[in-house]
Order: sequence, then C-alpha cells, then structure tokens
Amino acid sequence: MRKIYRIFLFSVLFSTMFLNLGCSGVMDAITNIQRLQFKLDKVTGMQLAGVPLSNITSLSNIGVLDAANLLANFTQGKLPVEFTLNVLAKNPNDGTGGTKNTAAVIKNLAWRLFIDQNETINGNVRDVSVPGVGQSTNIPIGMSFDLLKFFKDAGYNNVVNLALALGGKNGSSSRITLKVKPTVETILGPITYPGEFDVIDKEFRGGN
Repeated sequence: MRKIYRIFLFSVLFSTMFLNLGCSGVMDAITNIQRLQFKLDKVTGMQLAGVPLSNITSLSNIGVLDAANLLANFTQGKLPVEFTLNVLAKNPNDGTGGTKNTAAVIKNLAWRLFIDQNETINGNVRDVSVPGVGQSTNIPIGMSFDLLKFFKDAGYNNVVNLALALGGKNGSSSRITLKVKPTVETILGPITYPGEFDVIDKEFRGGN
C-alpha cells in the first residue's frame, strides 16, 4: 500500500511539474542531459614515488638518484603515483537545431578509474558548469594511489614503463578508461544518468 501511495504521489508531482513547466521545458531538460559528452585528454603532473616523469621518455632516461628511489620503493612493496587526468566535457547545446543555448551544470560526476582494464580507484567531482557553446570544458581530476597495489605482479620495469606510458613525455591516456555516472541539474531538479558509460581518449561519448 505504501509503495502504491509513493508511486501515486510521484505521478501527481511529475504531472504538476509537467503542467507548470510545459512540454518544451521538460523536453529541453531531457535533451540537455542526452547531449552532454565526455572524452579523456592528457595525463599531466605524473609523479611516481615523488619522481617527476612528465619530461621523461623512457626508463633509461631516469636519473641515477631517482632510479634508486624508485627501486627502493618497489623493494618495499609500494610505488605511490600522483597525476591529473584531464577530462573534456562538451555541451553541444549551442542554440542550433531550434534548442536554447543552455549551460549544463554537473552536480556530481561519479567515476571509476580503469588502467589496462584493471579497476583501481573511484571518486566524485562536484559542481562543474559546461557552457552551451559547443566547445569543450576541461575537468581536471587528481589521482593518487599506490600503483603497485594494482600491478604487483607486473615487475619493476613494467610498472615504471606503465607510468611513463600514461604520463611521461610521450605518454597518453589511451590505456585509461573512466567509467562515469553524471548527475545533471535541470529545471526538474538533479537527474542522474540511469547507468555508467565509458569515457576514453579516442572520441567524445555520452550516455544516450
């Protein structure tokens, strides 16, 4: 009985909002959500056990003292990594096609980080505005965790090379997948996407 009552109240509330806002307002809210797209940009500020890797191209280019520090950390069973993963968000709602030029406000961007298909850490970004100009907005997400915790069987060379492949001088985010589930502010209130979708470096993707 309580469940039926809650469904009834929700139906009445939605109907009231629909009448007050109008069909076009509701459809605009839904359209704005569907139009949001995301893409991975560069990894910046890569540090492995405190050693900056952003300007290093290969393992052999790491200085003697820094290499000794990395090896000492590896021997102790840890390799803490810090970097910024830059995520591009695009709101194509620029006023073309008969829709209003409207900014999208991402109230929450829940994310899970995968490297080489291995799940690592998760988090959330709050209150990001994406202008409706058809251009991308950068969302920098700071990452900090023990890389060895998730790649302990890879060996020293492979783990360091992985960090270089992600955030070294010639690095890219191609080995990263960010699974996201946005919550977007609308005239109906915050609306959360029904499920996660993958954000990669090759193309802009949305949840529709």
